[in-house]
Amino acid sequence: MRTTVRIIATILASAAVIAAVLFWFAFFSPRPPLTIDPQTLAGDGSLINYCDLPVLDGNGKRAADIPKGNTPGCAYEHFPLPILRECTEPLPEGADDLRGLWLAVTGKVGHVERIEQCGERTVVTASGIIHDSGPNSTAGYNTDDTEGMVLFSINGKPYCPRTSAGMFWNNGILEFRPFGWGPVVVRRYMDGEHLVWEYVDGSTTRMKRLCQLPEEHRAPATRG
Repeated sequence: MRTTVRIIATILASAAVIAAVLFWFAFFSPRPPLTIDPQTLAGDGSLINYCDLPVLDGNGKRAADIPKGNTPGCAYEHFPLPILRECTEPLPEGADDLRGLWLAVTGKVGHVERIEQCGERTVVTASGIIHDSGPNSTAGYNTDDTEGMVLFSINGKPYCPRTSAGMFWNNGILEFRPFGWGPVVVRRYMDGEHLVWEYVDGSTTRMKRLCQLPEEHRAPATRG
């Protein structure tokens, strides 16, 4: 009986230590360097016609030539310029073209996101966050930024969890894997004229194409 109690106590203590380490890493570990081009954050991405997509003819920069984009703090202050606006590298074999600005019409109705693609690189910008995965000139392959939701504040400083994920193509479906090797938590793919977003919470969202960012999405809503 005592042996069983000790085993249970050891398991619970180990779980508590692991949870504490993960919590510290998510909220208190040093933020990754902000390597995004400052002009990208300063510019106004709401002024762009997102139905006029760049031609990926290989005559401009490659994905690996452009600094990695990541979220400043817990969120950007206004919708930034496209990170890959100067990139013209063709998409790799097996990738579908998801580029554009999208508005959710079912599922997470009202959600707006921008998808950029160039070469093997994909950037999703939405709700204050910038997820950038693929070859770049300043950092690693996986995204390294925040989830965007402020869980708590200390002395006026907001704290939101860090995240890391890799985006990989699988038969025309863009899959997100935590840390680049975990289970698939997000899937994005085209279904006719709609972009479909399947999330780890079990939801499926269908989105239609927009040409212009709605004014109410220029500044992200406070999360958390």
